[in-house]
This record gives sequence, C-alpha cells and structure tokens, in this order.
Amino acid sequence: MQSLIGTGVALVTPFKEDFSIDTEALRSIVNFSVDGGIEYLVILGTTAENATLSQEEKELVIETIIDANKGRLPLVLGVGGNDTMKIVKELKTRDFSPFVAILSVSPFYNKPTQEGIYQHFKMVAEASPVPVILYNVPGRTASNMLPVTVLRLANDFKNIVAIKEAAGDMVQAMKLIKNKPDNFLVISGDDMIALPMVLAGGSGVISVIGQGFPKEFSEMIRLGLNRKVDDAYKIQYIIDDCIDMIFEQGNPAGIKQVFQSLGIADNFVRLPLVKVDESLRDRIDNFVEKINK
Repeated sequence: MQSLIGTGVALVTPFKEDFSIDTEALRSIVNFSVDGGIEYLVILGTTAENATLSQEEKELVIETIIDANKGRLPLVLGVGGNDTMKIVKELKTRDFSPFVAILSVSPFYNKPTQEGIYQHFKMVAEASPVPVILYNVPGRTASNMLPVTVLRLANDFKNIVAIKEAAGDMVQAMKLIKNKPDNFLVISGDDMIALPMVLAGGSGVISVIGQGFPKEFSEMIRLGLNRKVDDAYKIQYIIDDCIDMIFEQGNPAGIKQVFQSLGIADNFVRLPLVKVDESLRDRIDNFVEKINK
C-alpha cells in the first residue's frame, strides 16, 4: 500500500491537569505532524495510552483526530488486544470508512504459541473490512511473533499487508525483508533502527519521535527510501540522542515532555505511568531548544 510508505506517527493522547483529554492540544499535534511532512497518522496505538482510556474517551480521540485531519493524511486505527473474539466483534461493528488500515498488536499477557498467534490473526484478517498491519512488540507482549509466522500470515491472507516490526532486532527484520511477498511492507516500530531497516529494504516507520520532530524525522526516512544514505545519516546522528531520551523513562512520558518543551501540549500521563524526572526533563528541554535554533 503506497499510503503506508514513509513515516507514520503513533499519536499521543494529551491530557489536561485533571487528566481529561485535551482535545485542543490533540488538534495541534495533528496539525504539527501534517505540516511537518508526516505521511500518515496512527490512532490509538500504544503511545496513545489506550490501556487507560475508557471506550467513550477512545471515541473522543478518534473523532477529534478525524476532524482535525480533515482528510489530509491517511489514517490507521489501532484495533488489537488479547481477546480475539472481542476484536472480531469490533471489526464487524465499527465503521472503518475513515481508515486505510488497522494496526493490530500480537496478543499480550496470554503468551500464545506461534500457532495461537497465527490463528488469532487469521480471525482478524477474515473479519477486517480494511487491510491489516500486524504489530510485533515483544517488549510489551512477552512473546515474539517469529518471521516464519509473519510470512505464513502474509502469504495466506491478502489483506494482511504489512508488519510494524518492533523487536529491535535487525537480523529478524532482515529475514522478513528478504523473504516477504512482493507487496508486503516491513515497517519499523523502533525509531533508532528505522533508517537501517529502510536501507535494508523496509518501507518506513511508525514512529513515536516523528510527531515531536516531524520535519526532521520524515525527511530522514524519505532520504533513506531514496538511497541518499549520507544525508539521511546526518539527520540520524542529530536526532538519535533524543530518541534515547524519550524512551529512557518510558513511552509516552518522554515524547510528552517534548511537546511540553515545544509549547504544544502538557506532559501529563495517567498512572501507572509517571512524568519524566527533573534531570530528563531538562535534557529534553535543552535538546528541543538546540534543534529549533
């Protein structure tokens, strides 16, 4: 899918001091990403803190982003979890007309076998009215969706069109890129190795840091896709310190501090997540000030 090539961003959910959703800040973040050259937006991914959003709040986030986007960029909706039948029910009842695809995480906590993962996504693929992006993030799910399982799914179901690969393992990513079907996209889910994955044949990234530095990060990925390696790495080596910083004390606490530093949104996160500490806050503030000089 051409619309999923380049840089997508997994949007945060900004909160006010009372931890209600700050819809105006969310609109500002959408506009900041669009204006900065991002290729598509991902709604209700991990970075959105969807684990602590009520169903009503999730609908508010979806409606706000759709309205703020005004059709400018393709939208991807996060639809995943560890209850297969619950996901299937949502896929059969929700209106997916605003979305080009769903992003569906491998089941967490249950720790299914590879066959269990395959059967889960088989049901997702058969129920989904839009293309499916698989999401492998072992650091959160406690199970790694192996390349053999991903490739089996990619070959068996035409509407499974991509994977967001966030194992942080370049060898695993290269196996996927080498053996994938022609039209299947391997998308980085790890900001630090997004450029190496693109240069190895990947299709781009679904990024966290990209929404904080959309101009720089999306340009880096475009340069990588166009094989302008030296120019791409110049940007990588400017921004990589901040990539480390935004994940140092958890996501999305770090990227929310970037938005605080930029004056776009406050840095409130819901428990059990907490704000970055004073030391990290100051380092992020200094980086933002330096890069925007």
